[in-house]
Amino acid sequence: MTTSTSERSQAAIKDEIRAEALALGFSACGFADAAAAWPNGEWLREFVEADRHGAMGWMEETLERRAHPTAMWTEAKSAVVLGVNYGPDIDPLEQLVRADRAAISVYAQGDDYHDVIKKRLKVLAGWMHRRFGQEVKVFVDTAPLMEKPLAQRAGLGWQGKHTNLVSRPFGSWLFLGSVLTTLDLPPDPAEVDHCGRCNACLDICPTQAFPAPRQLDARRCISYLTIELSGPIPAEFRSALGNRIYGCDDCLAVCPWNKFASLSSEAKLRARSALRQPALAELAGLDDAAFRALFSKNPIKRIGRDRFVRNVLYAIGNSGEAALMAVVEPLLSDPAPVVRGAAVWAARRLIGDRALSLKGAEDHPEVLAEWN
Repeated sequence: MTTSTSERSQAAIKDEIRAEALALGFSACGFADAAAAWPNGEWLREFVEADRHGAMGWMEETLERRAHPTAMWTEAKSAVVLGVNYGPDIDPLEQLVRADRAAISVYAQGDDYHDVIKKRLKVLAGWMHRRFGQEVKVFVDTAPLMEKPLAQRAGLGWQGKHTNLVSRPFGSWLFLGSVLTTLDLPPDPAEVDHCGRCNACLDICPTQAFPAPRQLDARRCISYLTIELSGPIPAEFRSALGNRIYGCDDCLAVCPWNKFASLSSEAKLRARSALRQPALAELAGLDDAAFRALFSKNPIKRIGRDRFVRNVLYAIGNSGEAALMAVVEPLLSDPAPVVRGAAVWAARRLIGDRALSLKGAEDHPEVLAEWN
C-alpha cells in the first residue's frame, strides 16, 4: 500500500514532535484526535450527579468545560499527550508497616510534578509553534481537561479498574500532560484494556471506594479525604487511614503491571530523604513556618499546615503508641478547630477515657462533638 506525500509529512511531523518530547525528558508521547466523539463527558456528568465528587465543587463548576477537549478551545484538532515516569524505588505498601511513621503518596515525596511537567510542556509547545507555525495550548491536571481517557486514545495506556491510567511499560506510575494544537495530525492507535479478570486494585482499597470497576466514589477515597476535604474526616474512615497522612497508593501499588515498570530517573520527582517515612511525632509539631519550609516546592504545601496536622493526628491515633500523647496534648489547645478535634480523637484512641481529664474550655461545635 502506498502512502501519500501529505501522510508521509504528517508522520514526519509526529516523529519530530515525539523525538523532541523524549529529548525534553518525557517518558512517553502519543497523539489523539482532539475533536473526535467523546463519551467520557457524559460519564463525568453521571459521576457529579451522583455526588461522588464530594466537596470538590470545582468539578461541577467546570463540568461543561470538561465535557470535551474542544469545549475549552474549539479550534483544537490534535492532542499531543505526554507522560513522565515516576516509578518509585520501593514498594509503597512497605510504608504501611511502621505505625509510628508517616506514609506519604509516592507522587508527593518530591517536587511538585505540576511545576516540573508544566515547564517542559511550555518548552515543547513553544518549539512546536515555532517549528510548524500552528497554535498550541498547554494543559496539566490543574486544568479542566480529562487527560486519562485522552491518554488512552493516544495509546499511552488504559484506564484501569481503579480509574487511573495503566501503562504496559510504566505500570501505574505516569504523570500526564497535554498540548492541544491546531495541527491536524493522524492519531496513534488507542490502547486497549489489559486488566482482564484482575480485581486487585478494587480488593485492596481500605475504604471500599470503588462501587464498581472503573467507578470511584471520591467521598470514600483516602486521597480525597486527606487532601481535598477541609473539615474533620468522617469517623467511619479514620481507622482505615492507618498511617496514611497524604494520599493513598494502595490501588496503584498492587497493580500487577507494575512489575514491568522502570524506576524513575527524575531526580526532582524522587523522594526527598525528609519525606521517606518521616516520624509522626516530628510532623505533629510543625507550626506554619516549619510546615512551609519542609514542603517548599512540594504539592503537600497546598493543603496548609492545619489540614496536614489533622491527618498526622489521625495517624497518631491509629498508631497505638501511648507515648505519642506527648505531642498530642499540646495540640488540644491549637488555634485551629480541625486540629483540636483531631487531637481529641487521637487522645481518646491512645489513652481512652483518661483523655477527658485534659479537656479545657471549648466552644467549637465540631471539637465538642469529638469530646462528647
